[in-house]
Amino acid sequence: MMTTGGIDRLSATPMYDQLRQLIIDHIEQDGLHPGDPLPGEHRLCEQYGISRTVVRQALAQLEHEGLVERVKGKGTFVARPRTSESLVHTLVGLYDEVASRGGHVHSDILRHETIEADAEVAAALEVEEGSPIVVLTRLRHVDGDAWSLSTTWMPEAVGAVTLGEDLHETSLYRLLEEHGIVATSGVRSAEATVATHEQAQLLGVSAGSALLRLRSVSRDASGTPIEFFIAHHRGDRSRFEFQLGPEASRGSLVRIP
Repeated sequence: MMTTGGIDRLSATPMYDQLRQLIIDHIEQDGLHPGDPLPGEHRLCEQYGISRTVVRQALAQLEHEGLVERVKGKGTFVARPRTSESLVHTLVGLYDEVASRGGHVHSDILRHETIEADAEVAAALEVEEGSPIVVLTRLRHVDGDAWSLSTTWMPEAVGAVTLGEDLHETSLYRLLEEHGIVATSGVRSAEATVATHEQAQLLGVSAGSALLRLRSVSRDASGTPIEFFIAHHRGDRSRFEFQLGPEASRGSLVRIP
């Protein structure tokens, strides 16, 4: 049952923001947990005498903040808290990032084979176009939930050590380190994007849902690229967190013309 508070039509605070706060209060006061259902749009309209537009604005804001999750055909639910990740500003991988906080990562291997490098991959790995490389595509699950879809390309000499290995429960970086291949520097970038139909099906979201796209090139101590990956993370499951300081690693805002 929603809180007994109401909408003040004389307030300077927009009605959708008032409803947003009422829903937050309802979650906190009733001790609701992730996955618990919340009142639907029709019920909220009736209870507070407001339009569906106002209700949708409030729910959209809450969804953007990661507090609720709307599932088409099922309703609105308390969302699971987003997990902070430091993958953008460090060379740590998802496996070790999650393991450091006691979580578990499982990977479904969708592709793992030797192919010829196209122009984009060749440029990133600094090899000739058409050169043999190893591609690895994984659907990553964190504590049982679909989390990210990533594709990693490696020069043949690097990727060869991964072929035939079971990577379902293993860190790729740890496997490479066992063979003396260690990432010591790199460049990573993150940008907002939306899920394609194929990505949505794999990640368990709706097409057009917000995703975080992570792009990375890692190098060994000699400066030679050892991997290039592009990963799409569910926007409702994760957020990237930066540690800042006066001497922090420099970043830049890239203006796309």
